[in-house]
Amino acid sequence: MEQPNNPLHGVKLVDILEFLVKHYGWNELGTRIDIRCFNHEPSVKSSLKFLRKTPWARQKVEELYLQSI
Repeated sequence: MEQPNNPLHGVKLVDILEFLVKHYGWNELGTRIDIRCFNHEPSVKSSLKFLRKTPWARQKVEELYLQSI
């Protein structure tokens, strides 16, 4: 199913998170989106686990990604 109007179509959450970490770093990312997985012993693995279970946090991450590209 094609989604031509969805800029996130085909972009994996892990790619979004790795882009944001590379672009901002964990400290700045934790400041922009104040969630524990970014501020307390951050890792890609723990952040992905949290973001997959928490729709509001994932939405914030996706919005920041869209603003950053």
